[in-house]
Amino acid sequence: MSDKAYIALIKPKAAGGAPGGGTEIGRVTFTYNPKEFSYRKAATWERKPAKGARKSAPPEFKGAEPTTLSVEVFLDGYEAGKDVSADIALLTSCCVPLDATISSKKPSPPWVIFGWGNQVHITAYVKSVDVKCTMFTPEGVPLRATCTVAMEEIPPQVARQNPTSGGVTTLRSRLVVEGDTLPSVAFQEYGLPSAWRVLAEANGIDDPLRLSAGRRLLIPDLDQALEAAST
Repeated sequence: MSDKAYIALIKPKAAGGAPGGGTEIGRVTFTYNPKEFSYRKAATWERKPAKGARKSAPPEFKGAEPTTLSVEVFLDGYEAGKDVSADIALLTSCCVPLDATISSKKPSPPWVIFGWGNQVHITAYVKSVDVKCTMFTPEGVPLRATCTVAMEEIPPQVARQNPTSGGVTTLRSRLVVEGDTLPSVAFQEYGLPSAWRVLAEANGIDDPLRLSAGRRLLIPDLDQALEAAST
């Protein structure tokens, strides 16, 4: 069976809004993988008309705009009688500042990662969440809902912080199988068992020898792993 798509909520670092070690603070796993999702990439150009000119002036490139992505998340708990309110609340919380960032006087909602299998399609913030509930219990508890999530990418220069500043670049992920430990995963991914600390920090793990099969680990880039292993 294919891996499920997911939207993972990532805790931002209070100072400057950079990712706080890539720590995952919540996840919505798609009931069914999406049939499609939409990207948009655009650029800004400026054309200054010359007075009295017969032809238009050449355009001047002003910069690239951030990538935006929109995807529908279909939540279905009908057959199992499962309330989908918690997943809806988790998605809509992406538009609300985290308490810790409010107290630091730099309010920021969580950042998100939209991934599918081993592919991370975007690291972003959520611009909007539109929710349509379509099936309920007799008491009005939602059992099915479609949530349209619009995201805008985090600029790479912000998302890729120096390892000593606490930021982690999340490029991909990996599914934990029975028998995996952080040192064994670090050896398979980097060839360095001692780089398990990078994985632990990125995933908020305290015990490197105990991993739950079926969990998805975020895998930081190799440069950060090498630097951390040498310290």
